Amino acid sequence: MSDKKKRYHSLIEENIGIIRKLSRGYTNGEEDFEDTVQEVCLQLWRSFDSFRGDSKASTWVYRVTLNVCLSLLKRRKRVELVPTEQGVLHQVVEAQGDHGQQDPQIDQLYRAINTLAPIDRAIIMLYLDKLEHAEIAEIVGLGVSNVGVKINRIKKKLKKIIHG
Repeated sequence: MSDKKKRYHSLIEENIGIIRKLSRGYTNGEEDFEDTVQEVCLQLWRSFDSFRGDSKASTWVYRVTLNVCLSLLKRRKRVELVPTEQGVLHQVVEAQGDHGQQDPQIDQLYRAINTLAPIDRAIIMLYLDKLEHAEIAEIVGLGVSNVGVKINRIKKKLKKIIHG
């Protein structure tokens, strides 16, 4: 295996949780989710040589993943999911990032997140992944204080969606 392939595989192994979490937040159903993860990995491979290391590798992976998710979102018709009435918004998303067989509260949270505007979805997914406001700001292209305000508003929206 070439050095480039080894570095790429290492990058994917280290950041698969990021890729899976963000992809889960922009998809409906397992097939759509798996297709999105594959598309992200393909785009990471295609742009691997262009990564200069100006930011952390994880920040770059977030950006590529978010761009792929937003691009695919524009192309596909979305089925609007109606969240159930029970559940609580709290830190239910763990660092693992694999949500194939998960808690009903996590499913409910993802359904609520899926109803948000794309940029709000990105911000809350990054927040749930425990990124600092500064890194979220760098990834989505907003000011740090604006990110803080948006996170608070998004949390309130999600509580309202989940609790009615």
